[in-house]
Amino acid sequence: MSVPHISRRRMLLGAGAAALGATAATGLGPASSAGAARKLASPVLMTGYVEVNNYSIGNVAKYELAGGGNVFDIGLIFAANINYDGQRAYLYNNPQVQAQLDAADVHIRPAQAKGIKILLSVLGNHQGAGFANFPDRAAAEAFADQLASAVTRYGLDGIDFDDEWAEYGANGTGQPNDFSFVYLLQALRSRLPDKLITFYYIGPSASRLSYGGVNAGDLLDYAWNPYYGTWGVPDVPGLGKSSLAPAAINIQGTSSSTAASLASRTVSQGYGVFNTYNLGSADASGYLSSVTRNLYGKETVYTG
Repeated sequence: MSVPHISRRRMLLGAGAAALGATAATGLGPASSAGAARKLASPVLMTGYVEVNNYSIGNVAKYELAGGGNVFDIGLIFAANINYDGQRAYLYNNPQVQAQLDAADVHIRPAQAKGIKILLSVLGNHQGAGFANFPDRAAAEAFADQLASAVTRYGLDGIDFDDEWAEYGANGTGQPNDFSFVYLLQALRSRLPDKLITFYYIGPSASRLSYGGVNAGDLLDYAWNPYYGTWGVPDVPGLGKSSLAPAAINIQGTSSSTAASLASRTVSQGYGVFNTYNLGSADASGYLSSVTRNLYGKETVYTG
């Protein structure tokens, strides 16, 4: 008997908006109970990064498992940017990202109505600002304020960090330091206690995941391998196998045989997430079936 996908992949919400307002200005308390409340319940989750310069994030809602249920559990809008104005880091949405956020009823809400979580992925932009070089806690908190405001304003389900293309040191910015990323995660988690915070395991931030007795994994929900067509276990202190995706595929670039093999390995080795990138507009159900057969024992159906 098949288990309805949406019921086994639900987010158990904590205190919700009231707690967000109450905790936004406070420090972070113990993460264990809050983290458990945020987790998505499923044997294996599937992510879907979508290049919104070319495609709609809503495409993640166009795939179901045969017999019912979603294929994708987390859709990631790729990507917003961390920019630099000469004095501070700021969140920037290019016109394509902004258009989909502004038209959330078209691109985002239908996916959320099916139980798919939609996150904004944030990427460096060659200007020197990055997650690993905030000069102090106040600077990290100021950027966290912007991220939290975007999540609230557009009704999103969280933030994803991708520490590529920052070009640390450009425009007089500092080099990566040991505390910056942890400070940022602490600040964002205090502002978004019930939202997802995820990490594309790459860049200087990936080697700076503990500071002052705080582990990044106590603040993050999930992390994944960034190298498509490969297997690589993210080393994130505080995150266990159920929160990690060692397998990563490019839907438009990784062979179906490699994707199938990585899916099988994910299950056999007991990991909880499978990472995918570059979901387009064309029907990819045949390709995705090579993954879902091995993850869930079901074919993928394209609903258009």
